[in-house]
Amino acid sequence: MAMNILFLPFRRTNAVSMSAAIKQYISTKYDQHPDMFKKDLEAIDILRTNAVNSLEAHVSGVQKLTAYAAQLVWIGESQNNLRFELANVLYNLASLYTQLAVSLNRSTSDGLKSACNYFCQAAGVISHLKETVIPELRTIPPEDMDIMTLESIQQLLLAQAQECFWSKAVKDGLKDGLIAKLAAKVSDFYDQAAEFGTKSNIISTEWIHHMTAKLHHFAAAAQYRASRDCLDKQKYGEEVARLRDSLTYVNEALKESRWINKIVLGDLNGLKARVSEDLKRAEKDNDVIYLMSVPPKSELKTLDRAGMATPRIPQEVSDPFSALGDKAAFGQPLFARLVPYAVHVAVSIYDERKERLVNSTIIDELEALTTKLRDLLQSLNLPASLQALEKPLGLPPSLSIHAEEIRQQDGLHKLQRAMHEIRKLKANDEAMYQEGVGLLTTEAAEDDKARSKHGTARWTRQPSHQAAEKLYAQVKEIDGYLKSAASSDELVRSKFKECESAIQTLSGTKMDLESSVPSSRRVTLTPALEEAADSLRSALNDVNQLERRRKRIMQQMREKVKNDDINSAILAETARFEREYPMQKIEPAMFESLFEDRLEQYEEDRKVVSEEKESQSQLVVRIQEANAAFITARRGDSSTKEREQALQRLENAYFKYKEIVSNLNTGRKFYNDLATIVTRFTDECRDFAYHRRMEAGQMETDLTTALSNLNLNLQDQKERQSLRSHYATQQQPPPSDAIIAAPTPTRAPQPEPGIWNPAQGIKFGGAPPQQPQQVDSNVHHPAYPNANVKGGGQWDVSRGVRFG
Repeated sequence: MAMNILFLPFRRTNAVSMSAAIKQYISTKYDQHPDMFKKDLEAIDILRTNAVNSLEAHVSGVQKLTAYAAQLVWIGESQNNLRFELANVLYNLASLYTQLAVSLNRSTSDGLKSACNYFCQAAGVISHLKETVIPELRTIPPEDMDIMTLESIQQLLLAQAQECFWSKAVKDGLKDGLIAKLAAKVSDFYDQAAEFGTKSNIISTEWIHHMTAKLHHFAAAAQYRASRDCLDKQKYGEEVARLRDSLTYVNEALKESRWINKIVLGDLNGLKARVSEDLKRAEKDNDVIYLMSVPPKSELKTLDRAGMATPRIPQEVSDPFSALGDKAAFGQPLFARLVPYAVHVAVSIYDERKERLVNSTIIDELEALTTKLRDLLQSLNLPASLQALEKPLGLPPSLSIHAEEIRQQDGLHKLQRAMHEIRKLKANDEAMYQEGVGLLTTEAAEDDKARSKHGTARWTRQPSHQAAEKLYAQVKEIDGYLKSAASSDELVRSKFKECESAIQTLSGTKMDLESSVPSSRRVTLTPALEEAADSLRSALNDVNQLERRRKRIMQQMREKVKNDDINSAILAETARFEREYPMQKIEPAMFESLFEDRLEQYEEDRKVVSEEKESQSQLVVRIQEANAAFITARRGDSSTKEREQALQRLENAYFKYKEIVSNLNTGRKFYNDLATIVTRFTDECRDFAYHRRMEAGQMETDLTTALSNLNLNLQDQKERQSLRSHYATQQQPPPSDAIIAAPTPTRAPQPEPGIWNPAQGIKFGGAPPQQPQQVDSNVHHPAYPNANVKGGGQWDVSRGVRFG
């Protein structure tokens, strides 16, 4: 249906399951199970269905669209695909406002007022879309949502809102001076809309012609109303000048008659008839009666503007969180229990830091001290030399305890199973890693092939190494992890081979163990030897106590780290950030000060390491002195040497066993952690390759379509270029003290009616083809009276034959 104002058409979509996509996202990116949000997933699908089906001009659709948009803002803080969904929903909201405005009865003051409000709200939504949503897409916006297109739409909506206000002012009988100011502002809005429209590849040429006709139309209406104001103020010469200027604008607008609809054309013809009639009367009166000089156009004062239309963003759009809550319009926000991804990252960062701090500065230091002490004892052949002396037959109690511990743990088989398990973990990690690398390699080859086929001028997207720079950096990073781990694995295997036979002996029966240790003859203990042995035994007992104390300290530190849960503190800090900085995205770096404060609790524990170092230094001195006295007291006695070596070999094997167990536990944890990294890496590679293939397919289609449609688009491009040239040669919008001037015409002048042109041939009867048969009374523009134009397309016998 033809109308003198325009509305935005709805954007269409397919029925898709939003819940399925969100469920998959929760599964891969969060530590929470999607089933926890079953009701929320059902609710988001219902909201989307309601929004998608609200594509009709009914006020109930406003709440359906804004409710869905508010939830998208809440849950789509960092997801680009949800932001694109939000952009489309807001565009449809603006479309709904325009269609509500068009559906109203604009022949009444109330209808015009409501229409003006709807157009202002539509302009506000487009403004919010342009300034807030589109810039946060982090990708190139769709072609029909580029800045020039949205700017043209916004100015068009403001023009139509101002036009409704102008019509209401005319209907309410306001003064001509004020109506002229309102009309001048309408013309300004249409001028800006048309200018931005020519810079857009989406705004149709029909719309641009419509806006061009409208800007001249309301420039003419402004001068016409200003002439009436001059008549009231007895400025008869200025009245004539403004009526002439008005007629010039009307004629400029009528140059668009070929492309505009009948309603707009009827408005223009009605205005032209009234202006022509008033100009004829004014010129006659001034020439005969008033004899006032008619000022040239350059001396006419520029009309002031009265802008009544401004973008009004609905609160549900500008502040969607205000409509979410227990008693709010849209109810509780969905997925409120879903912790933001940045919070998960922050928790992971803190956990990694506290473990690294405790392990590197406390546990590793204590283990290094203990290893150093064990190496000293091994170099001194302790405690085997003392055990061989004190118990020449059987097994020393400490060795029996160590052997029983290994036996209960099935020590040898335990180590072999652990190494086999680690080899499997490593193989799985490498296979997953190679899969990701293979995906990147295949995608890069496909991209290079397409670039070679189409050339770099048309295949304009980034090469694979640039488009996935982070993924390719991860390739090198993970490869480094695997090589470093392979070196560590080889070191552990060499340790195991060195002590495998001894560990096997300790894992055997008690009889086999006793038979592996030779007996020695009993030595007569002199007072000096007995005193030295007691002193050495006391020092070795202190070593055992020291080791037990350190085990307790390390266990306590592990428990402390395990119980150090920062989740609640980070959630509280997140809530504070959202209150104080609602527009700022939550990033892990924002929690640095919290991390530093929490890690201060481990400073006291680090002092223990210094105390242990001091205790060990004193103990080492005692051991060395006691061992020196022991060796001196036994000088010349070699009867226990063979037994000492066997006992020391088994004792060393026990501690080596404990060391290998620790190494294997570390390796298992490393490969499990690496599995998470390579799994995420491969998933990202898979997503990257999929989206690149989809993008490549679309580019292939676009290139093919572009070539096939090239000839069809040439004519439209030439016309659009003509319009752009038209506005490029125009002067800037007049300042407050300048004259409203019509743009320089760009089309060839039309032949005057009544004069025969041989190129036209012979036509029978009728008025010029540009004039409609009849222009009825103008409801929307009550300033223009009826203007009846006689004529038609049928031959009247009584009028004879006319040429032209």
